[in-house]
Amino acid sequence: MRQNHGQLATVDHARRSRQWRALGVARRQLGLLVLTLGLLWLARPASGQPSFEREPINYSTAPVRDPVSRLQQQLDAGQVTLSYEQRHGYLKSVLAALRISPTSQMLVFSKTSFQLQRITPRTPRAIYFGDEVYVGWVPGGEVMEVSAVDPLQGVIFYTLAQDGGKKPRFVRDRGDCLSCHASSRTQDVPGSLVRSVFTAPSGQPHFGAGTFRTNHASPLKERWGGWYVTGTHGAQRHMGNVLARDKDHPEQLDVEAGANLTDLRSRFDTAAYLTPHSDIVALLVLEHQTDMHNLLTRANYDARLALRDAAIMNQMLGQPVDTPSPSAQRRIENAGERLVKYLLFAEETKLTDPIQGTAQFAQHFMALGPRDRQGRSLRDLDLHRRLCKYPCSYLIYSPAFAALPAPAKDFVLRRLHEILTGADKTRSYDHLSAADREAILTILCDTKPDLPDYWRPTRS
Repeated sequence: MRQNHGQLATVDHARRSRQWRALGVARRQLGLLVLTLGLLWLARPASGQPSFEREPINYSTAPVRDPVSRLQQQLDAGQVTLSYEQRHGYLKSVLAALRISPTSQMLVFSKTSFQLQRITPRTPRAIYFGDEVYVGWVPGGEVMEVSAVDPLQGVIFYTLAQDGGKKPRFVRDRGDCLSCHASSRTQDVPGSLVRSVFTAPSGQPHFGAGTFRTNHASPLKERWGGWYVTGTHGAQRHMGNVLARDKDHPEQLDVEAGANLTDLRSRFDTAAYLTPHSDIVALLVLEHQTDMHNLLTRANYDARLALRDAAIMNQMLGQPVDTPSPSAQRRIENAGERLVKYLLFAEETKLTDPIQGTAQFAQHFMALGPRDRQGRSLRDLDLHRRLCKYPCSYLIYSPAFAALPAPAKDFVLRRLHEILTGADKTRSYDHLSAADREAILTILCDTKPDLPDYWRPTRS
């Protein structure tokens, strides 16, 4: 019995030794994890500094290659010159250099720009835009406001002095713009923001009555407060073209007075602007485009931050830095799924009546292509039931989409393929008919040569 007892004691001791060793390994791993998390926390900037100001984003200090920075390089090299004129300053020349059509003109009469002292319902601010650049101009303004999308860094903000006596130079903003343009309203990245406000006759917004951030999911009844809107839209109503005259009840707008307006000459001197329009179709496109850019930047940032954090964790655990990280993948997929939904107009507000602009913006926009072998384009507008005839954003061709980190781009393209081939039947995409899916799939296969190999069987 003593021998058996000794054997049992030896076995029990060996078992406890293994348990203690396992516990020791677990504690060391836990300690290493805590240390790693602590180092990740210490790697954060001081409180209040946004994540995009640190590695690996470095928004304010990293080199940029947006269209405005490239134009400035051409100006410095003498390859391009800007012409100044007394009435519009550098406006016409800047639009031409950045390939922005004057037909994109939209007019804002609310004091929601830093040049607010010059903006009134009689002297609205004009905004012009292309796929990657936005230009703001106010009659008599000291500067032109310009923002441009950098493929990696998001929106970069500039001003150009309206002084014909000096060599023109785009000066990058160093943080003032970010107080409004880097918040939850812009997906917490440096981005663009379209707002609808209740506007007093002075142009001052009644902020106490609330504001609306606008994108393609916004109901039309909440859009364009503080904006002029030219075009027809049937029985649908919006907040544009009218003033909140009752300071105690600013939300009580006479929306009928602003409906289906096609001529602004009774509101202000339209001759002071490049065109007499504030085109409703341009407004619709702008509202889609701005949030699309913000979501692209969000997906880019999230992927870069997730991969950076995973590499640090792997290094601390003694693993190859490129060891797959489930948590990093989840972060990438969460941002990617939001991007896919917006890319495919999953929550777009349905139009109940046809919309028609007063300028030639729609024709200009659709002419930019590219087109598939059947002559179809993602830029083809519908304007009866929805914005686009084939609801997939044309910004899938943009430099910002191309610059997505590989894991993020791979996820987005795989999800798109699943949805467009019908493999994904999620209700979020019920708005896409079988014909819609087939058309978008074919258009992309014909016009986007950098698709992954698994898209190829769909090509003919």
